[in-house]
Amino acid sequence: MGLKSFLHRELIEAGCDEAGRGCLAGPVVAAAVVLPKHFRNPALNDSKKLTLAQRNALRIEIERKALSYAVAFIEPEHIDRINILNASFLAMHEAVRQLTITPEHLLIDGNRFNPFEGIPHTCIIKGDGKFHSIAAASVLAKTYRDAYMEEQHARFPHYCWDSNKGYPTVAHREAIRIYGSCELHRKSFTLLSDEQLALF
Repeated sequence: MGLKSFLHRELIEAGCDEAGRGCLAGPVVAAAVVLPKHFRNPALNDSKKLTLAQRNALRIEIERKALSYAVAFIEPEHIDRINILNASFLAMHEAVRQLTITPEHLLIDGNRFNPFEGIPHTCIIKGDGKFHSIAAASVLAKTYRDAYMEEQHARFPHYCWDSNKGYPTVAHREAIRIYGSCELHRKSFTLLSDEQLALF
């Protein structure tokens, strides 16, 4: 079954999603996308189910065909201050605020959200696999974040962010154990595993 084009046909809807909540390093990134009601692309899906080439091709099409889109970054030090859940909501708020078209309804991927003043919302579990606009936001959030982490890999190559993008892989955690953390690591997260901590 394909993705749905809208929840409310008569309203301007923006799909919202984030990337990077589970990472040990780097920002959490959110996107908000307003698509034409007739937008269709059979390749569009939850970004985690797509290949790198598919995501990059879809990003180009989404940016070309969207009525409006925006991407927002919340940096690690801000995540540490307000926690990752609130940082994810804040990133979505910032993305919605940057849209050049004011949506009348927000479609949020997930089961929780801090209401955006003046715009009602609907939380949709696994929404990035159900609605075009949320899937599009998923693709933009992930491609923008991945590109950022690849850029940061040049500054901190020993963490292998070109491959793990800041997620808690064995190689990433082992690099933290050897080299310590850096300015892009989220200090409020558990950076080392219990086994690694036992070595100290």
